[in-house]
Amino acid sequence: MGAVYLGRDPKIGRQVAIKTMALSREFAGDELVEARERFFREAETAGRLQHPDIVTIFDAGEDQELASIAMEYLKGADLQAHTQAPKLLPVLTVLNVVARVADALAYAHSQGVVHRDIKPANVMVDLPTDLVKVTDFGIARVADSARTRTGMVLGTPSFMSPEQMAGRRVDGRSDLYSLGVMLFQLLTGRLPHRSDSMATLMHQIANETAPDVRSLRPDLPEGLARAVSLALEKRPEARYASGQQLAADLRAVAARLQATGAELQPVATSPTPPDSSGFAATVKLDRADTGHNSSL
Repeated sequence: MGAVYLGRDPKIGRQVAIKTMALSREFAGDELVEARERFFREAETAGRLQHPDIVTIFDAGEDQELASIAMEYLKGADLQAHTQAPKLLPVLTVLNVVARVADALAYAHSQGVVHRDIKPANVMVDLPTDLVKVTDFGIARVADSARTRTGMVLGTPSFMSPEQMAGRRVDGRSDLYSLGVMLFQLLTGRLPHRSDSMATLMHQIANETAPDVRSLRPDLPEGLARAVSLALEKRPEARYASGQQLAADLRAVAARLQATGAELQPVATSPTPPDSSGFAATVKLDRADTGHNSSL
């Protein structure tokens, strides 16, 4: 939903990333007015998030129907490249990254902000400098808020929680489900639920228990498998209540691995084709497509 450009703040000479959104292409009439209002309101909310592992938003504006957000320019790349063999990361690295994302989410949730689109493409890393940054808080919030009123659900289907997929109101526990999907994928190179059919994928997410991560990675410790399963619980009340709890469990697993001297390296999984269905990309879903579980 837009493009990203490298820019420079003329006042202080710093480099910034500028993400643009053509709201007039997505909305019209009263919906456009509402979307524009929400854009600036939610960009302001996201701009108040001050956390070392959340990208900093500096400013927001609009020029010739093109809305934009100026944010911290980051060196590095997103995690998408590390979701398939042979580029999977060592387990301890995965635990460190995901624990930090969980901490960042805990902070955002304490500020009343839900991301709604947590996935590898929205987490930037620079491993040599130990940089981890969650991106797109304001944009995910704006887009989803505007569409909820018009019968649309925005997100990335393969990473959506059951309640988000059904079009119900979500809270921070939905982000933790999405983070559980990301953790599963970073460890195994696979998504817990996958199908070429949207209807089948939706049924799986709503009704089928995610596979035990050790069915693909038998070398992983039981404590890590429990953490993944808890994050992927269907019912929000059965999941982790906060990102802090998930982060604590992941760090406890990491500490035990380090104490035993275990160095779990990525393992080669069976080759899988790229997700040609597009279900690992952000899409809009009409409420009519969310099945009989849909409710406001």
